[in-house]
Amino acid sequence: MKQKWNVALLQMDVAFGQPEQNREKVRQMVERLEGKETDLLLLPELWDTAYDLERLDEIADDSGAQAKALLSETARRLNSFVVGGSIAERIGNKVYNTSYVFDRSGALIGRYSKAHLFRLMEEEKYLTAGDEVGIYTMDGQPTGSMICYDIRFPEWFRTYALHGVKALFVCAQWPHPRLNHWRQLLIARAIENQMYVVACNRVGDGGNNTFCGHSMVINPWGEIVAEAMQQEEIVTGEIDFALVDEVRGRIPVFADRRPGLYRMA
Repeated sequence: MKQKWNVALLQMDVAFGQPEQNREKVRQMVERLEGKETDLLLLPELWDTAYDLERLDEIADDSGAQAKALLSETARRLNSFVVGGSIAERIGNKVYNTSYVFDRSGALIGRYSKAHLFRLMEEEKYLTAGDEVGIYTMDGQPTGSMICYDIRFPEWFRTYALHGVKALFVCAQWPHPRLNHWRQLLIARAIENQMYVVACNRVGDGGNNTFCGHSMVINPWGEIVAEAMQQEEIVTGEIDFALVDEVRGRIPVFADRRPGLYRMA
């Protein structure tokens, strides 16, 4: 069981409604990681279509086939786990905001569809919400994934923590002017759940929004291991699963919980 991982986050601009252009951007950025030791690669939310929601009938990826092919190839090339951000996935007559997870051999080992749809961007008009957690085992370690607006729901994070998750990977298209919310929510989620939070946001403009970047790797003490600014870049950092065990041992939050008190009268 590997305790220390090198993680890489593709903080990228996303061309509005141009899936093939965005797939090529991912390929080009991944080339910069070849030959470097990478244990996990994380992409941003909706890196294929951006928030061109009105055209999803035309541009959504049928069963995620094109994204799966690219992400699987990427995992093999880097010998890395890949949490593939999220893409607009068409299944039948529904479209989901879905993340795929691949192991080092390129095999699909999990998926997660965004559970909480963001009304400020009218997601509920065009997307269908998922209703399952995204929890996976990677190199023997319990990990999970969420998407953007999900981080505003502490009970959702706690659900993952109670399942033993030690590192949670978040993809996002988080805009200005709420940069301060992005940073503080992620840090709080790491502290209160005593886990690593690794979060990849996009940058650039699209759909009348400007996206704020600041992708981060945060340890279970709430300390920032690595943080980007507001331009395209690949953010790298180390996570140490042994630190999660140490923190949870020193401050036994989960042992001291009193769930019976938390129910509404």
